[in-house]
Amino acid sequence: MKRIRRSVWAAGVVLLVGGLLAGCSQEYDDERGKGDAPVQGKAGDDTPAEVFNMPDGFGNLATKCVGHGFRAYVTTNATGPSNVQIVEDKTCGG
Repeated sequence: MKRIRRSVWAAGVVLLVGGLLAGCSQEYDDERGKGDAPVQGKAGDDTPAEVFNMPDGFGNLATKCVGHGFRAYVTTNATGPSNVQIVEDKTCGG
């Protein structure tokens, strides 16, 4: 009886991990090749960000106001995930 329970438990873990990995492996890639997530109703803030270019091998930095009273800082890097920081910024009114 214990052997069956272990087998069922192991099969459940394999299915769970497999499902998680399958969900993570699907990369969204739009026509611009940016991999941006879709925005419901296409209603978003498309104003440009201020971009600071870094030397080759370093991620570029982009910043802009997001929401009311917050600023986002985002880095890009071709070799890894981007870093995002959102901080309070009183100059970002709304």
